[in-house]
Amino acid sequence: MPLRPDRSVAVQWPVAALALLGVLGLMPFLAGRMIALLVIGVWLGVTLFHAAFGFASAYRVAILRRESAGVRAQLWMVALATVLFAPALATGEVFGQAVGGAVAPVGWQVAIGAFVFGIGMQLGGGCGSGTLYTAGGGNPRMGVTLLAFIAGSFWASLHMGWWQMLPGIPAVSLGHTLGWPQAVALQLAVLGVAAWWLKRRDRASAPATRRHRVWQGPWPLMAGAVALAVLNLATLALAGHPWSITWAFTLWGAKAASWVGWDAASAPFWQGGFQQAALANSVLTDTTSVMDIGLLLGAMLAAALAGRYAANRRFSGRAVMAAVVGGLLMGYGARIAFGCNIGAFVSGVASTSVHGWLWIACAIPGTVLGIWLRPMFGLANEPPVATGGTG
Repeated sequence: MPLRPDRSVAVQWPVAALALLGVLGLMPFLAGRMIALLVIGVWLGVTLFHAAFGFASAYRVAILRRESAGVRAQLWMVALATVLFAPALATGEVFGQAVGGAVAPVGWQVAIGAFVFGIGMQLGGGCGSGTLYTAGGGNPRMGVTLLAFIAGSFWASLHMGWWQMLPGIPAVSLGHTLGWPQAVALQLAVLGVAAWWLKRRDRASAPATRRHRVWQGPWPLMAGAVALAVLNLATLALAGHPWSITWAFTLWGAKAASWVGWDAASAPFWQGGFQQAALANSVLTDTTSVMDIGLLLGAMLAAALAGRYAANRRFSGRAVMAAVVGGLLMGYGARIAFGCNIGAFVSGVASTSVHGWLWIACAIPGTVLGIWLRPMFGLANEPPVATGGTG
């Protein structure tokens, strides 16, 4: 719901206090680096909510209305992250901390997973980041999507051996293959041309008049793009890897399954050293989990400051079904494609990984199919406001 510039915002103080207590209550259980990552997650949630920075609605608006402000903001965010990442990834460290990009194999499993994810985010009503920040903002339907997302991600982990047998090639980093200056220049050229083409095909529309407030929002899309790129760099420096989201969902699903009797020894994916350690330890030792929790709390805080925390929102039975189906598809697709719109596309392309480019090329056709399927679940294809938000 857009804010009217001539009205003051009624802050929902109890919700804001609860979010802050959640952040402060977690800190004693975290090591120093994890505290910093929790804070970064909080700022990611605040930024995503205040800038309404999502992917599902942005793509739908660009396809149906030819209004691409949201998509172009994403392209500029990726371009800035590419420039910011390059020096660190070229040397392999930041202030003595070893770092590596979001680079993954290229093959059919990425293509199929991204296509499936594209369908899912239109039915589920959000992307990886969008599901988290809208659920954190109090949207109960997105809470359903999130639970299904977690289930789908765990489900896919049980089939990873089969998917990895599909044809593909090892991971390719353009930075290491072409050289970092050449790779950055190539990516900036492609992203710039894509943004120019989208702007050129846009239908003329009057810009929305909004009063922008730092703490209560809304924020301009480009401010959100810059903030997210800088926060992604901070994540790279502190976590050793770029911003990611959906590994935590896979882990949460596996822990929940273990509580009801699932045996990890039955799944080859969970025999890896990293996976076994993650299962054995608390989620508060997992960087992605801590950041996702911070993002949820940050979005909750931002929604309360904006007077828009909406836990009592109503939705239909068909909308719930769409949330379940969409969440399952997103979770499954993200797991087999080595990430979602953040981990595979944004962080992958910013790392000059070819798999990130393949991901977005296949997610867009899936998005088109998802848009076509939405009315079958009673979902409108005309969001109330043409922004980069979810919907």
